Amino acid sequence: MRATMAKAKLQFRCQDCGSLQPKWMGQCPDCNAWNSLVEETASAAKPAGTNRFAGYAGSNSIQKLHEVDLSAAPRISSGLSELDRVMGGGITGGSVTLIGGDPGIGKSTLLIQTLAYLQGVPALYVSGEESAQQISMRARRLGLKADHIELYTETCVEHIIATILDKRPRVAVIDSIQTLFTEQLQSAPGSVAQVRDSAAQLVRMAKQHHISLFVVGHVTKEGALAGPRVLEHMVDTVLYFEGDPDGRYRVLRAVKNRFGAVNELGIFAMTETGLKAVNNPSAIFLSRHDDPVSGSVVMVSREGTRPLLVEVQALVTDSHASQPRRVTVGLEHNRLAMLLAVIQRHGGITMHDQDVFINVVGGVKIAETGADLPVVLSALSSFRDLVLPQKMIAFGEIGLAGEIRPVAYGEERLKEAAKHGFKQAVIPHANAPKKKIKGMEVIAVKRIQDIIGLDFF
Repeated sequence: MRATMAKAKLQFRCQDCGSLQPKWMGQCPDCNAWNSLVEETASAAKPAGTNRFAGYAGSNSIQKLHEVDLSAAPRISSGLSELDRVMGGGITGGSVTLIGGDPGIGKSTLLIQTLAYLQGVPALYVSGEESAQQISMRARRLGLKADHIELYTETCVEHIIATILDKRPRVAVIDSIQTLFTEQLQSAPGSVAQVRDSAAQLVRMAKQHHISLFVVGHVTKEGALAGPRVLEHMVDTVLYFEGDPDGRYRVLRAVKNRFGAVNELGIFAMTETGLKAVNNPSAIFLSRHDDPVSGSVVMVSREGTRPLLVEVQALVTDSHASQPRRVTVGLEHNRLAMLLAVIQRHGGITMHDQDVFINVVGGVKIAETGADLPVVLSALSSFRDLVLPQKMIAFGEIGLAGEIRPVAYGEERLKEAAKHGFKQAVIPHANAPKKKIKGMEVIAVKRIQDIIGLDFF
């Protein structure tokens, strides 16, 4: 029979101004913000040496900076090469990783596979959403050897921590943080206070006892992780699982990583036996047209530590609406509007009466400014219905004055394109390589007028 715990004293903090109130109110009396008070546990004064936050991130002893042991922390291979890449080389002991994604995208599948591949490593799967039967059925359906995995269905964070400390697994999974609650709070599971306090206790436990922890998080309809923003600050790594649930490919993106590169990408293919790592992701993002088509340009993007070849497609057509449409998939919408204005102002080509659609093939999202030049080339190609060379790539940033600005790792991008058989590259003049790359013709441009004056236009 579970022992009952004494209820902690509650207080309410304003999320706008930070003021504390003894009871909940609809409006904060200090800053007049509505519905900004959230429940939290009041921290009572304790005698010296009894602080429950002692050793939150490890040892609490004082050390000189130059005396800190800098030996590399041992990592555990997850068995999935793309997951290891995103996490910086494997699973680090004592790390806390938060994984978010749309429902049905494959978060639970990825984690049960990871635990199954860790043969000989004590592993615990804690579920607050699915029953043990559902998890076991998934593992059997995927054909996983999961005899070493222990299952525990629980939502009380105090009981979860007690079980983890009793079993002492090296890797544990919490699915999901929004279903957990702490007995110190009276609010419902999933509330801001419950998520924050539950996560804080789990992180503290993982750091103090050197347990690698994976935490699943729900996302909002906008695609951001649900719950307080502080949740992402508390963990070591934040991963987003992206892609179409009905499609085959999934993209795992690191937006925060204390043990590796940020914005690293991992590509997976969803099969009947689970997720499979895609070792050559550039191949899946390049479509194979039987006949040359207009409005298609291949760009070399830099995602994390590796270059990635993706196809940018444009469709420019007459608009019959009073307000022409500007639609982007995989790119920032405002960036397209800016580039069309630059083309009109400095290139003399107006598309104010045209609908412009831009799409990045494969569902990948490109956030870097190196996509500016490929977008302009594809839009001009579709607008004039002219086919660009099939073995051509492009990358570069375009400024408001019409100048073509360089991007980072230009030579590395060119070498990656040459490996895939591309023969021609349109790049910023400042990115032109000092030594000629074998089999690659480089066209260096300085301004938007140089692009419009190219032979194929």
